[in-house]
Amino acid sequence: MKTSDKFLPIDVKLNIFLADDDKADCLLFKEALEELPVSAKLTTFENGEQLMERLTKKQNKLPDVLFLDLNMPRKNGFITLGEIKRNNELDSLPVIIFSTALEQDKVKQVFRDAAHYYIRKPTEFSELKKIIYEALTLIIPGNNPLPEKGKFILTGDLKSIPGEIKPPQKKPPRKIN
Repeated sequence: MKTSDKFLPIDVKLNIFLADDDKADCLLFKEALEELPVSAKLTTFENGEQLMERLTKKQNKLPDVLFLDLNMPRKNGFITLGEIKRNNELDSLPVIIFSTALEQDKVKQVFRDAAHYYIRKPTEFSELKKIIYEALTLIIPGNNPLPEKGKFILTGDLKSIPGEIKPPQKKPPRKIN
């Protein structure tokens, strides 16, 4: 853990799970986390199958947050998220989607399936650090209500996702002559 002038310390020790089959993305996530002023234990999984095996073992403590990729072999993030949210012992686990894709239908699906946030993997390391920090401050244990639609996507251009996810626009009342 490095201290940084840009980020205030997070005073809670966090247990973080990351399910992502891309080893390079996992390494970048780990390096970004190490540069933030947060004390965290990171455990990675290559697919949803490995993750669910770990989560469903009774003797294992649940993580404080799960970062979940959508496109993984064996069991993808969509199926994994559904299994988590249908399991009474896991359904309160904060899940943050961590994906390269930012497509309307995928965003809508994981929003409906009760993911907490959606992060489009940034291409810049400095942006990755910022977005991980932002996500962790939003998910600090005990402070993780589901966000409203307009605050669901933490990166990417919300305007490029039309439809249900876009915050409603207020229309002026019509004048009747």
